[in-house]
Amino acid sequence: MRSFICLALLTFLLVTAIFPAVAQVTDFRFSVIPNIISFSEMKNLSPLPASVTTRLGVKISPSFDKRWDGGEVFATVLEDGKKLYDAGRFSDAVAVWEKAAESYREKNDRLYLALTLNYLSNAYQELGQWEKAKDAIAQSLNLLTNSATRQHSALIFAQALNSQGSLQLAMGQTEAALDSWKEAENAYEKAGDAAGILGSKINQAQALQALGQYQRAKTNLENANKNLVSLPDAIVKSVGLRSLGEALQVLGDLPKSEEVLKQSLALAQKLNSPTETSAALFSLGNHAKSAGDSKAALDFYQQAAAIAPSPIAKLETLLNLLNLSIETKGQENIPYLISQIQTEISKLNPSRSGVYSQVNFAETLMKLSLVSGQLSGGNQEEQITNERQGNTSIAKLLATAVQQARYLKDARAESYALVALGKLYQQNKQQSDAENLTQQALTIAQAISANDITARSAWQLGKILKQEGRNEDAIAAYTQAVKTLQILRSDLVATNTNLQFSFRESVEPVYRELVGLLLDESSDYSAASTENSKSKIPNRIAQARELIEALQLAELDNYFREACLNVKPQQIDAIDRQAAVIYPIILSDRLEVILSLPEKPLRHYKTDLPESKVESILEQLLESINPIFSQEELWQVSQQVYDWLIRPAETDLATSGIKTLVFVLDGSLRNLPMSILYDGQKYLIEKYSIAITPGLQLLPTRSISAKHLEVLTAGLTESRSGFSALPGVEAELKRIASELPSQILLNQQFSEENLSTRIKAASFPIVHLATHGQFSSNPDETFILAWDKKLNVRRFEEILRSREGKETSAIELLVLSACQTAAGDNRAALGLAGVALKSGARTTLATLWSVKDLSTATLITEFYSQLGQPHVTKAEALRRAQLSLLKTPQFEHPFYWSPFVLVGNWL
Repeated sequence: MRSFICLALLTFLLVTAIFPAVAQVTDFRFSVIPNIISFSEMKNLSPLPASVTTRLGVKISPSFDKRWDGGEVFATVLEDGKKLYDAGRFSDAVAVWEKAAESYREKNDRLYLALTLNYLSNAYQELGQWEKAKDAIAQSLNLLTNSATRQHSALIFAQALNSQGSLQLAMGQTEAALDSWKEAENAYEKAGDAAGILGSKINQAQALQALGQYQRAKTNLENANKNLVSLPDAIVKSVGLRSLGEALQVLGDLPKSEEVLKQSLALAQKLNSPTETSAALFSLGNHAKSAGDSKAALDFYQQAAAIAPSPIAKLETLLNLLNLSIETKGQENIPYLISQIQTEISKLNPSRSGVYSQVNFAETLMKLSLVSGQLSGGNQEEQITNERQGNTSIAKLLATAVQQARYLKDARAESYALVALGKLYQQNKQQSDAENLTQQALTIAQAISANDITARSAWQLGKILKQEGRNEDAIAAYTQAVKTLQILRSDLVATNTNLQFSFRESVEPVYRELVGLLLDESSDYSAASTENSKSKIPNRIAQARELIEALQLAELDNYFREACLNVKPQQIDAIDRQAAVIYPIILSDRLEVILSLPEKPLRHYKTDLPESKVESILEQLLESINPIFSQEELWQVSQQVYDWLIRPAETDLATSGIKTLVFVLDGSLRNLPMSILYDGQKYLIEKYSIAITPGLQLLPTRSISAKHLEVLTAGLTESRSGFSALPGVEAELKRIASELPSQILLNQQFSEENLSTRIKAASFPIVHLATHGQFSSNPDETFILAWDKKLNVRRFEEILRSREGKETSAIELLVLSACQTAAGDNRAALGLAGVALKSGARTTLATLWSVKDLSTATLITEFYSQLGQPHVTKAEALRRAQLSLLKTPQFEHPFYWSPFVLVGNWL
């Protein structure tokens, strides 16, 4: 039984102004905000320069005024507007500045008019009024173009360029934004503004990251760090260090990020600045949470809250504390934190940050289910009463947030609050009202091009329509959500970890739920009521396959935090007419499989099992590969998975003359070698060559001729960096040399520098590394071990791609013969896919776990021997090598031969 919120009560709340007590808000940090949120909109590293953290690049204060010729001061009206802007009251700030602009235009005061228009452009951006923002900044720059030689006008010109870059980035014009910020850096340099130069470099790094140019972004930040060192100890330096640390965290350089953030904290403490000290502690808390150190994160948040100088700063910190307490099951703190948060909310002035905080608090309460009495226990009647009271309290909180957003004329904040209110109605099974509120949110978000909220609203609308049985309308809503997420691709992967953003919670489910809907609609051809319905079925399956591939790409984007993987759709017929592609996808209530055969329509089949059961069986299968279990025990579980993935397709595979099975694997299936699937008599590898790929759209299109193959081999036999010795590696490399011309780097010779030099010096079609390595769902923990250091995935990419430029220089085959997936990481094989793609190699042969040197050497030798045979594909060469071990009594157990997997082009 569920309680129901009185619609009349909420209708009243939504048309009646309800504001908490007024309090002065002086600090404004975007940190605890929407789950799906655009980095460029919310984080706003731009423009840091003039020692403030909002997008207004000018600090209005007497100390700044003295830099002006004649010592004139800013008009009070500009400062009043800036205070409103800093408080998140953008519409009020616009009203003040529009009036100021009229006054300066009448007085023909070009400099003040240009400055005011710059301010207006930033405020218009916040309100989603893009055309007005473009027009205002264009006018500002035009006014300044002919007067930028004087120092003070040069400074304002630089700030206007910064604002222009911010606008361009928000509108998806990333390269233009980069150019604007380069111009801004030059202008700040002419004006002698070191802080401005710093901010421009950080902004450029943000644009480079969005373009996928990770190394250039990192170089920019390193240069920014050098500039910071030269600045005197002051608040602006502490702010700069904190912004730099946050940017480094976004780029995944956690050690350097932590170092810089601690420098910011030390300086803020030295300067006795509570505002900056609290902000630095807050950022360190976010960093610790990102690094998985919950205890340190809690400590930093508690320190930040204790000295937070403003209600909004304290509120945001307490919200992060609350969410972390929920994640770490620290429920004894939750009631106290909720009480504190309610107290701080009551002190807030209406502002965007206040609206966001109230919405996030409401969503946290929904997630917690405190209203149902779960924490306090109690009988059913008490729980129903608590739920009714709790839902009403959440509704009031969200209604207040909506009303405040309307008072502020802040369409973005209004749409964000409305979608949360719609979610509450949905959970309360008031479907019609939930649909109405969500549709309102979607309409507003689309009108202001708030793609992050558009995606969230469309997803929620799809869920509501699905619950109502309106599947066609639900598919349309979900499709809109996915398309919007793809528009947001760069923003999503560059999202600052300070935000409440989770790929697995906010992006991945959208794809999976839409796949489920599409396949639901194509499950029963005979039941389709009309010819039109029947004609849609092949298209539905094709759409589902495209979504699975798009999800693979999105996962890899998220893994690397950069949207730089080039995609080109491929037809299986054009690649290999004797290959079938199998797409399993794990949904909440079933396992679906799509089968793609050359020159045949797509088909799909399913197994109705809850996700938890599927995951449990897959985990059991992985454990049973351990040689302490007999093959009979392995066969029992393996046959069950075979029945899911292969059995329904056996006839089609046989009649189509298929020789190679290519798997686009999902979730925990990635950690399993498909070669071990058992039909009751044979392993799958005994019937087919096998390859895996993250998706045909990522597949290298063709192979280089292998007539004159030469191998660069490298390996370690000795123990290094705490990893065990690999005594069989030397024999392995010598065996390879007996099959193919080779150059060998062994032990001390296998240094980072030597590997890089050899790769650059010659175009080896094959690179074979016999060394420890680890694949992890965390790119920072994915590495290859050289003699002198661990090579992380980014450095490994740089080395292997250093000779790129000519088609003949591509690596045909990368072999990693002693690597393993990280223990206890059910998404560790993402690291393998990541290494395979980032290396630039057309094909990667790697191991999912480390096995005995002797068995590895035997398999690798046979693989190269078979690879040299005419008309033998890489997948077939691996199959033959694996069968040679299977037929050897000493190594017949799958533990020895199955971990070798081929990723990429199997030809």
